[in-house]
Order: sequence, then C-alpha cells, then structure tokens
Amino acid sequence: MLLEQGGVSPLLRPANIDEDALIASLGGTAPADVVAALARAKADAIAPGHPDDVVIGCDSMLLLDGELLGKPHTVEATIERWRAQRGRTAHLLTGHAATYRGEWVQHTVRTAIQFGDVSDTDIEAYARSGQPLECAGAFTLEALGSWFIDSIDGDPTSVIGLSMPFLRRALYQFGLDASAFWD
Repeated sequence: MLLEQGGVSPLLRPANIDEDALIASLGGTAPADVVAALARAKADAIAPGHPDDVVIGCDSMLLLDGELLGKPHTVEATIERWRAQRGRTAHLLTGHAATYRGEWVQHTVRTAIQFGDVSDTDIEAYARSGQPLECAGAFTLEALGSWFIDSIDGDPTSVIGLSMPFLRRALYQFGLDASAFWD
C-alpha cells in the first residue's frame, strides 16, 4: 500500500522463513537486532531470484516491558495483549533490510506508540474483527485500529510496515533515485 501510494508497483514475494526458529537462535540478542535479523532473513530468502532488483525485507515487533511481542494470531491472545498495553506507551521496532546487486543496507526504526485507554468491549470487538491478529503488537494505524492509538512519536510509515524514509536513503546508498521507481 505504501509503495503504491508512493507511485511504485511492487512485486510482492512472501519469504516463508521460520521466524520462531530464527528468534530462538538469537537468544540474548538486543531487540532491535532481532527484528533486523528477521528483515535480513526475509530479504536474503528472496534476493537470489532477483539479482538485478532492489529487494526489501521488513519485520516488526512491539517492545513492551522489555519483551518483544510479535503477531498474536488468536482472538484470545489479542485481547490479552490489548489489556496489557491499553493506556500505555510501547515501542514498535521495525527492522529493514534492502539489497541491490550484492550491497546491503539495514536499519531498525523505533517508534513510540501511545495506546488509548480502550474499553474491554472495544478490545474484544477489535480482536474479533480479525484485523489485528496478524499484526505486530496486535494493532494497526489504519482501519479499525485507528480508533485506539492516541499518538505515535516517530515514522508513521514504519508502523504501517515499511519506512519510506529508510527506503529513500537505501536507494541513495545504492546510487538510485526514488523517482526512478515511480510509475
């Protein structure tokens, strides 16, 4: 969505990596490095098949009370997460890895999320909508989630999933211009 709104028609390829196994292998690694490793693994899985393309991998996790939280996957886990994070500030860490012709640029973007003090009824309705089940931190800024985020401090595009400022800087490091990718 972000790329399309930015004038780019991306080619999307799922990386199909075992995220849980990779996270387990990184025990004791700093949270920002965990999400960067996930992003790199995703890009690395796709890059060999696209040697002349810019390949980008991203992954996000919510850092709350020192614990990295990924996708809740179930309604029950979503409700539990929202009860723990409502009315609080947490940090969404979005790891980015971009590669082009063997060069790599990696960065983790940290954005503070102020969650609203949401009622139990709204938490349950949001969880049952299915929208937050496959989202890091069990929320989105767009769609129904927009009701429940009071503010963010940082890059809003990284919260949606891809930091456009990161991508612009990565393209420049590769000697490319963002406008060259516009349709």
